[in-house]
Parts: sequence; C-alpha cells; structure tokens
Amino acid sequence: MTTAPLVRARGRSRAKLAAGLDVIDAHIGLRVKLRRTLAGLSQSALAERVGVTFQQVQKYENGATSISAARLWQLANALDVPVSFFFDGLPGAGHGGELAPPPPEFDRRETLELVKCYYRLTHPAVRHRLFDLLKATVSALEAGDSPHAGG
Repeated sequence: MTTAPLVRARGRSRAKLAAGLDVIDAHIGLRVKLRRTLAGLSQSALAERVGVTFQQVQKYENGATSISAARLWQLANALDVPVSFFFDGLPGAGHGGELAPPPPEFDRRETLELVKCYYRLTHPAVRHRLFDLLKATVSALEAGDSPHAGG
C-alpha cells in the first residue's frame, strides 16, 4: 500500500496527505473498514446501526470525513470493539507520518472467512474454547509436538 506524500496543513500540527486527507482520519477509516469487513457487515448495515447513510460510512472509511468522538463511540459499539481499536497502529512521530498497511494475512480470503465464521459463533464460551484450541494447536506445531511434524 502506498501513501501520498505528506504536506503540513497551515496552522495545524497534524500531517495531511497531499490530497487533503488527514493521516489520522485515514488511519481510523481503514480500521473501521477492516473491522466492518471482518464482522461481515456491509456499509449499509453499519450505517443503519449507527444512524447514518452508507455514503457517510464510505466517507469515514476513505478518511474524507473526520469522525467525532460520539460517532466513534457508536462505531465501536456497533462493531463490538473498544474505541482504542481504531487507534491501534496509528503512526507516531518516529514513523514519518506514514500509514502502516494491514498485515498481509488480511489480504487473504481465507483469513476473512475464518474470522467471519468465528464471529458467527454467538456463544462467548464456545468462541473462547475454539480460540484456546487454535492457540494450543499452533503452539504444538511450533514446538514440533505434531505427529506430522517429523514428516
């Protein structure tokens, strides 16, 4: 993922993308889109949950419109994440103001399907047990404890 060159907005301390988009707004928009996609929601479905139009969700996701604190709270509730989720990976002063792309695993359809299936499990205890099983399986494979590890 490439980003446009950065320019400083007059009278503001936050970097802006050359096209006029604020880096922070763009980052938060990407996080909204990522979580919406992983939750299996359309823009229209998310818009309905927070009381805006799907066009407004598009503007949020593209970083074209800043999201107010109150709207960010609504989005967090609608997407079942803490508000801090939207700020995870936010570029700091040491990163030159560039947006970090999502990990390459999120570009794979398999990843999205796995996460969608996981969140369709509505019982928290079942989800937690599945999560623990997956972590234990990965740990066993990494430790070489799998019957298939030796070939």
